[in-house]
Amino acid sequence: MIRHALLCGLVAAPVATVAHATTQDDVLSASLRAGWQMESGAHMAAVDLQLAPGWKTYWRSPGDAGIPPSFDWSGSQNVKSVRLHWPAPEVFQANGMQTIGYHDQLLLPVEVVPLDPSQPVHLAVRVDLGVCDEICMPASLDLSSDLPAPGDPDPGIRAALAQGATSALDGGVTQVSCTVDPITDGLRLTARVRLPDPGRTEVVAFETRDPQVWVAEAVTQREGGDLVSMTELVAPSGAPFALDRSGVTLTILAGGTAVEVKGCPAP
Repeated sequence: MIRHALLCGLVAAPVATVAHATTQDDVLSASLRAGWQMESGAHMAAVDLQLAPGWKTYWRSPGDAGIPPSFDWSGSQNVKSVRLHWPAPEVFQANGMQTIGYHDQLLLPVEVVPLDPSQPVHLAVRVDLGVCDEICMPASLDLSSDLPAPGDPDPGIRAALAQGATSALDGGVTQVSCTVDPITDGLRLTARVRLPDPGRTEVVAFETRDPQVWVAEAVTQREGGDLVSMTELVAPSGAPFALDRSGVTLTILAGGTAVEVKGCPAP
């Protein structure tokens, strides 16, 4: 956790000196697209973030120097659950650090399951996120909308859904194995994934079920038909810990596409 704090500090430090010249409203506008009701009774809506030219925001796993977004749906009414459908993000390199996110716009589909599909749904969300260009700043948004039934299908939301990650099966993954080795302050996790080479640079983002676990930027290379990627995991204890392999997700990013692999079994 100390490593993560130091890296975030490097990104956030310029804000104090120049934030007075730039406000959130200068670089970010947002709305909640109401979308439509699906045959299942759930609604498909979307958080629509518009960024000023050159500005970006971050994916759910933003990299060492990124700021992960958070969503609070507690102000909603007649909502049982909310599921985010992330479009495939981009990989950015700046000042020797890698971040993962979106530039110009993020249209993030939101699948809303109501408590009672026959009753009106009011969706409200508090979004805390980071936006960056040459500087970074925290941003907070309060968005709300009544979700119509049935509503009208939104072509933009449909396009964003089509840009989501492909499953391991559909992405051509035929084998996955992971080795776990203890290190001084946590674990070293090495994944070997057999899938076709896309002919583009591949970046692997690791996630664990426990959001308190810090995940290092992965080192990735091709070994024949296998993609081999290694990362380090550090828990708040600062010591080796028991890893829930079923809760590990690998997302393989390559040129605007994403393949999502759930679970990291032993060889």
